[in-house]
Amino acid sequence: MREFSVPASFTVEENDNVVSSVFAHERDDPDHVIFRRLVDGSWTDVTCSQAAAQIRSAALGLIAKGVKAGDRVALLSATRYEWPILDLAILATGALTVPIYETNSAEQVKFVLTDSEAVLIIVETDTHADKIAHLTDELPALREVLRIEGGGTPALEELAEAGKGLDPKELDARLSALRAADPATLIYTSGTTGRPKGCELTHSNLVYEIRGSKECFPGLLTKGEKMLVFLPLAHVLARAITLAAFTNKVTLGFTSDIKNLVPTFAVFKPTLVVSVPRVFEKVYNTAEQNARNDGKGKIFAVAAETAIEWSKALDTGKQGLLLRAKHAVFDRLVYRKLRAALGGDCRGAISGGAPLGARLGHFYRGVGLTIYEGYGLTETSAAITVNRIDDLKIGSVGKLLPGNSMRINDDDELLVRGGVVFSGYWRNQEETDAVFSDGWFHTGDLGAIDDAGFLTIIGRKKEIIVTAGGKNVAPAIMEDRLRAHPLISQAMAVGDAKPFVAALITIDPEAIVGWKERNGKSADASVGDLATDPDLLSEIDQAIKEANLAVSKAEAIRKFKILPVDFTEETGELTPTMKVKRKVVAQKFASDIEALYSG
Repeated sequence: MREFSVPASFTVEENDNVVSSVFAHERDDPDHVIFRRLVDGSWTDVTCSQAAAQIRSAALGLIAKGVKAGDRVALLSATRYEWPILDLAILATGALTVPIYETNSAEQVKFVLTDSEAVLIIVETDTHADKIAHLTDELPALREVLRIEGGGTPALEELAEAGKGLDPKELDARLSALRAADPATLIYTSGTTGRPKGCELTHSNLVYEIRGSKECFPGLLTKGEKMLVFLPLAHVLARAITLAAFTNKVTLGFTSDIKNLVPTFAVFKPTLVVSVPRVFEKVYNTAEQNARNDGKGKIFAVAAETAIEWSKALDTGKQGLLLRAKHAVFDRLVYRKLRAALGGDCRGAISGGAPLGARLGHFYRGVGLTIYEGYGLTETSAAITVNRIDDLKIGSVGKLLPGNSMRINDDDELLVRGGVVFSGYWRNQEETDAVFSDGWFHTGDLGAIDDAGFLTIIGRKKEIIVTAGGKNVAPAIMEDRLRAHPLISQAMAVGDAKPFVAALITIDPEAIVGWKERNGKSADASVGDLATDPDLLSEIDQAIKEANLAVSKAEAIRKFKILPVDFTEETGELTPTMKVKRKVVAQKFASDIEALYSG
């Protein structure tokens, strides 16, 4: 059994909490621009003193509306400026923020509100408010619904008005009573494998995450840096990095307009980007597809291989003259454009939520934008391991954040404990007992730790495919490779109790447009129309063969099926962080899977 520990160089005191930085910034650096807020299409500066005033007035309003310390207040909204303001206001009252994805169904929203017994919910739009209105008779604990925009008074204004007559000392008393051990939030797991569970994180958990992140990225999480947040703030990764950035005076901007990210990057010019691998895959695939559409596919392919070779050479310190010359040429022709797509000032990126893959990691480092991949779960307050600027191993998910430990048990499962690790699920002792043993949390992930302490994730324990021949197959390795192909949007390996491994493939709806034009197909042809097209089958077959090079013959994909539709969050196959819900896909496309093994 291999075990590693990294002690913390900091201490978390009894009174430490997430909110204290709001008022420390107001006192020590009132004019620093802590947020840039998008108003009518323009970015407007918000100083530390202005942000603190809004947070204070919103917190007083919540107190005036009867929110007590320990109460749960739900927040259902896309990523936007008001989200962190309201989150910090809720925490300032001693209440717990219960984030809800704005894309959740009415049934999912009802479950979270019922299970958490939220006393108040703040929603983004009238549509969200209508969704809640249909549920109020079934939610006895819920007293009020506020909305950020739409009909009626906006939430921040309504709360400010409600708190006007309240003595500010009421909030001071709440803040003074806050303890590191107090619960700060209930985050419900996305439920890829079953009913969501309320993960209870304390102020201490989040403070460990904030301070540990600062130690890992001292130059990126500091005053003068800028970060644009576009991931859902209901997800622990976006929430934790936002709190870490705020605490360390990084200027923050927020958008949920994913389709217009590139022009937004051009204006905001972030120095740090945080995302899930699918976004980095999409940027790469789009660049490759555009090059092919322009007849420059071969040039891009050589440029990509050169970038990967350059990154690998950085590890050995052996960059020959020819490689240096090629890299310099492609830097002018290709890499500079890719860096410009992220605004031109980006110096680093953090990736989490799913495996990035070594090939993409090397590619981005080779073009001059290093992605620091990390690993974590909701139960670990986001990252518990991460690669860092001065300690990087591409293909791994890095080393432990300070104040934490990890071990690999006898069946290769990763176990963790430490400052960022939660203590249990909300009012669910049975599930809590099932994931802890002797103080160690069972992550459900299979991993390996090298001699230097770098962690590599092999796959999810529950996702391991066991073929009819008894071969254990971790599908993530092949799936990651397949998604790197510009035409492939999603790939899901199947084969449990079957004689061989097969795969369901979905086609990127944007990439297929250029492919049809280059291959003389009708512009009106749908993916369903082309699912048996020999040219498309040949291209996907080649991608399968290349992915199979990463695994043994017994693990290789032998057959595949191109599905007529892509997986999306709206149709239920993806989580909000773009992870495939394997059970949903297996049920929805059961006949397609069965067809792979018949005849």
